[in-house]
Amino acid sequence: MTKGNHLGDVYGTTLERIKAQKGSRSRLGTEALMWVSNSERPLKDSELCHALGVNIGSTDLDVENVPTIRTLIGCSLGLITVEASSSIVRLVHFTLQEYLSSNPGLFQSPHSMIAEVCLTYLNFRCVRELSPTLVSAPPTVPFVEYASCYWGKHTGKEKTESVTQLALQLLVRYEEHIASRLLLLHYYEYRYYWQNPNDKKFMPKGFTGLHGAAFHGIGEIVPALLATGGWSINERDNMGRTALSWAAIRGHEDVVKSLLQQKDIDPNAEDTEYGRRTPLSWAAGRGYEGVVRMLLDRADINPNTADTFYGRTPLSWAAEGGHEGAVRMLLDRADINPNIADTFYGRTPLSWAAEDGHEGAVRMLLDRADINPNTADTEYGRTPLLWAAKQGHEGVVGMLTYGTGIPLVTGIPLDAKSLPHFENKSPQKTKKNISAYSNLHDASLKRMSAEFKGSEYPGSTEVLPA
Repeated sequence: MTKGNHLGDVYGTTLERIKAQKGSRSRLGTEALMWVSNSERPLKDSELCHALGVNIGSTDLDVENVPTIRTLIGCSLGLITVEASSSIVRLVHFTLQEYLSSNPGLFQSPHSMIAEVCLTYLNFRCVRELSPTLVSAPPTVPFVEYASCYWGKHTGKEKTESVTQLALQLLVRYEEHIASRLLLLHYYEYRYYWQNPNDKKFMPKGFTGLHGAAFHGIGEIVPALLATGGWSINERDNMGRTALSWAAIRGHEDVVKSLLQQKDIDPNAEDTEYGRRTPLSWAAGRGYEGVVRMLLDRADINPNTADTFYGRTPLSWAAEGGHEGAVRMLLDRADINPNIADTFYGRTPLSWAAEDGHEGAVRMLLDRADINPNTADTEYGRTPLLWAAKQGHEGVVGMLTYGTGIPLVTGIPLDAKSLPHFENKSPQKTKKNISAYSNLHDASLKRMSAEFKGSEYPGSTEVLPA
């Protein structure tokens, strides 16, 4: 608490008064606070009202059971408020959030309770009958959007058998449900915001319950879904992705494990659109070490398989992201080739790691005897050293300088190949770039010489001058 025990005492006393209210007022006041303090995003007043109007076990929405926002504010004794401009419900002060977070025992299993409400709402008859092509929920069921996008988040934090069964009930008809449509629109909104929402990638057809379980991370449901016999384990959605691909993208280890246990699984199935990457490529590029480990443990995985769009290997993606754990696991494979350049830019994993200044990944790559640190890309003709220096990564410049056999002299020679990378329409700017490049190298030499004076720098065959 930011203001000591006084505010805590006030909040504690108010909560006791909320719980002491008669009838449904105690439940409504307590649950309103639970929802506002534990939701994945701020809720609008209509969403909160509908959430608190759900009767667990019911099969359809009873509008008579939906409380008004005025009732909820009254039941919470003023601890929640509504922004007039946005209709968003918030706690009365940020210190209340701190108080509630520091007292988790105030609400019993809040996330499983929220997940159960979300799934019950999505399984309502009036929601199931909505067209799966709608781009937004109708005003009669305002809680559909939140429930569709976040039930998996809450389930991932707390699971119960009841939640699992409700999820299974939803997922068996997922590709015909508005929930999958709204989820895809939400997921791709910031990635493809310029595209038509009626593009096929946003359509639920093909995004099956198996894909949904993989997306949300509900691994224990996978065998039950496969037992229905309705889908192939390697079936692709409208993005050309398999369930295993989605699980790898999202980093859901339990789903990956469950899918890999199925005898017909194809662990190398690449997306057919938008990247054309394998599950290993996605997991390595996002640094999901547990998923990478499970995939590499299989004998039928080829760690050098490049995607067919950019032509980049899993090691290339992991190196660019600086995901040292994934880089290490890939380099530990006896059949790894660390020098494979992508077909789009002609850049090696070392080139990508050097440009972004990922010293750990660069060090691991340079520690190998089979790394060629002087390989220039085919698009710009830049070596890893040029990329690192251009971006101002002094540490990487130092490692590459001593690891490549470049003479230990002041400045880096600017020949006909290196000069164009620093040229600018302005002669003054060009001079400044070249000067910065040279100064950076000089600083690297001085720092490294002081640090490793008289000793051998890792990855180099040269001894620094005393």
